[in-house]
Amino acid sequence: MSGLIGRKIGMTRLPDTGGNYVSCTVIQAGPCIVTQVKTDEKDGYKAIQLGFEEATDKHTPKAEQGHFKKAGTTNKRRVMEFRGFEKELKAGDVLDVTLFNEGDFVDVAGTSKGEGFQGVVKRWGFGGVGSRTHGQHDRQRAPGSAGASSFPSRVWPGKKQAGRTGGVRAKAQNLSIFKILPEKNVLLLKGSVPGYNGSYVVVEK
Repeated sequence: MSGLIGRKIGMTRLPDTGGNYVSCTVIQAGPCIVTQVKTDEKDGYKAIQLGFEEATDKHTPKAEQGHFKKAGTTNKRRVMEFRGFEKELKAGDVLDVTLFNEGDFVDVAGTSKGEGFQGVVKRWGFGGVGSRTHGQHDRQRAPGSAGASSFPSRVWPGKKQAGRTGGVRAKAQNLSIFKILPEKNVLLLKGSVPGYNGSYVVVEK
């Protein structure tokens, strides 16, 4: 799918035509620069590589500096490939929020907030062992029995247990574009998207 690389700015709320307030996520989408056009003949598949945000030489490897120089653009912090652009693009072309229209539905992918090591109640929604009866004074948020006795005498792989929560790739699908601010390269989407404020996201059309 075609799309843009962006940053999650935060959330706000705006009134719709009926006077009801709608919760919206603010995303700075682009401008993105085409850094490479991949073709079937040379690369074995068709794709458009986009770069987002300026980067200094200090924070850009030499090989990537040469790559951006060949494309005729400055160093970029984030690079990603997209497929499905309808119009023909060449290295150096600039894409911005005019790629979208208000009312369009988009998918937004990002890395969810990391929450560290969590117990089963928070991680999986377990109800806990229960009340403090029969001497159970510290078992309210415990996982309870985890395995069988004689067979298989072990815990099955994949059992829902305590562990690290969040910090994984996640995607919010079919979010409606509530408003576009082209002068600021900002999209306002109905609903929430994965990630903390300031994190990179990918908006796919």
